[in-house]
Amino acid sequence: MPDKHTVDLTGVSETALMTLKVRATEAARPDGLIDDPMAVALVDSIDYDFAKFGFTRRQDMAVRAKLFDRYTRRYLVDHPHATVVALAEGLQTSFYRLDARGPGPDVGHDFRWLTVDLPPMIELRRKLLPESDRVQMCGQSALDFSWMDRVDSSEGVFITAEGLLMYLQPADSMALIRACAKRFPGGQMIFDLPPSAFAPLARRGMRTSLRYQVPPMPFTLSVAEAADLVNTVDGVRAVHDLPIERARGRLLNGLIWAAQRVPLLDPIRPLTLLLEFG
Repeated sequence: MPDKHTVDLTGVSETALMTLKVRATEAARPDGLIDDPMAVALVDSIDYDFAKFGFTRRQDMAVRAKLFDRYTRRYLVDHPHATVVALAEGLQTSFYRLDARGPGPDVGHDFRWLTVDLPPMIELRRKLLPESDRVQMCGQSALDFSWMDRVDSSEGVFITAEGLLMYLQPADSMALIRACAKRFPGGQMIFDLPPSAFAPLARRGMRTSLRYQVPPMPFTLSVAEAADLVNTVDGVRAVHDLPIERARGRLLNGLIWAAQRVPLLDPIRPLTLLLEFG
């Protein structure tokens, strides 16, 4: 058996290991919601005490990944030579899932990918993930906007911030959104946020087990605040509150259906927002 890679991550970066384990566990099921063999292989290649995260047989991370894939793919169908910018990508394997299937019928594998993350995570990705001449890596904070200079926006830009903005201070999250809207007209940006009703708990940091506490999440938006970004952020021409992907189980899907259609339940559902820049 090949030697496993020892991983030493802390703070927000460590959450990448938790989301990886959840996604890989789901992908390994015969009836898994997501086809993600790279995630399964990554978990097998890492020497880490994943048990510290507690219960990982859950669907939420796979459902989120499917939703991000869907809208990334949709943009690439219309912009097949675009650049996808994955901010704070962690150990996501989105490029490999999209590249395996292709964006869509009669659409080539011509899109480019830019990973922006802190240097320790970039180093880890270089060690663990296959190389591609279509993938660039930038070892810096997403809040250091110089990464924008590395993006060729002539063929379109799609920015993903999966599991990022909630961990930033509100002013920093809004500054990032504003900078992307100003710099990339015609592009799009997708990001997720926790339910606004759970904001007080999220700001303190939620515990997933006796041994692990998720870092504080200081930023969230209500449904109304999210919709108002079209008025409060120059360059945002449309805001889409995306429906959650189907999960496994009638009861869960019924709850998802109700949460997305009953306004009184808006505060207790997570948000995934797609912004169009113009």
